[in-house]
Amino acid sequence: MRIPLFLALAAWAFIVSAAGVAPSTSTARRADAVQLSASTVPYSSFASAASRKVFRRMLEQGRHAPPLDGPIQANRAYYAKINRVRVQVMRKRWAVHIERTTLGGVPVQIVTPAAGIARAQRDRVLVNLHGGAFLWGARYGGLVESIPLAGLGGYKVISVDYRQGPEHVFPAASEDVEAVYRVLLKRYKAADIGLYGCSAGGILTAEATARILVHKLPAPGAIGTYCSSLTDLGGDSAYLAPMLTGGGPVTHPLKLLDLPYFRGVQADDPLAFPANDPKLVARFPPTLLITGTRDFTMSSMVYSANLLEREGVDAELHVWNGMWHAFFSDPGMPESQQAYAVMVRFFDRHLGH
Repeated sequence: MRIPLFLALAAWAFIVSAAGVAPSTSTARRADAVQLSASTVPYSSFASAASRKVFRRMLEQGRHAPPLDGPIQANRAYYAKINRVRVQVMRKRWAVHIERTTLGGVPVQIVTPAAGIARAQRDRVLVNLHGGAFLWGARYGGLVESIPLAGLGGYKVISVDYRQGPEHVFPAASEDVEAVYRVLLKRYKAADIGLYGCSAGGILTAEATARILVHKLPAPGAIGTYCSSLTDLGGDSAYLAPMLTGGGPVTHPLKLLDLPYFRGVQADDPLAFPANDPKLVARFPPTLLITGTRDFTMSSMVYSANLLEREGVDAELHVWNGMWHAFFSDPGMPESQQAYAVMVRFFDRHLGH
């Protein structure tokens, strides 16, 4: 089973593309289903020239991705190698200091600007929850998501190497985030703590926020759910985006409950999928949502943003043309630089209030 590399880099996009080719007749027989004829879709005319080059390279490299059903350690090593290269590129762009330690018994990496935390950020802290299908992404994946905000925004960023599947199952990762959060509350005001993550980390950000609220802890000042948010996968993008990123036709999009980490979880559990409890969602802090038109999670992101807005939450949704799942993992594209700037401005605006 081979998958597009750019899907695999982010988290579990590779699973969706691969699983989507399974035959199914139920959708085709529905009266409201639309049969799409084969067509060739050019790359977005609104995307940058730099992203076009990256997109072409990823289409070519996708043939070298490891099989999904291969050994978990082999997969972890493969994606760690990719993210390690990205970390090297980012550290040339942004000078940062990285410290590996533990908080609340949980392994973390603390990323700070080499020149020191910016004066405006000295009483603030960001907590990153890396992507990786709840299977991989620890260490280097977290650094890919943390270095830009530390370097550009002058923040201290704490990347949490939470427990993952298949060794662990829900709510292990949420428990780890809560443990780190409780330690930070001894040093920072809740309003000065920002929580964010991409892909699996975006889901975990929503899950951890729900857990924090249910356990009657003060909510973080603001959160960012990128390329995944409050609900399960679905909608138009679950069918269309995999094909727009080099995959085959999708007849049965994968659900998060199919991931090893969610083994035994009920689909209506609001601590796994906060969208199930609108009253809980109404208590969420200001939320930033980021996705792209070729991201298979775009529909679930739009749905999550609409739900947050409906419940009175300050929700801010940004969508980039032609961009795929977790596109900003590549720091060289203008779209990535724009996304980093949006993240920094969002947390600058909301933390401390």
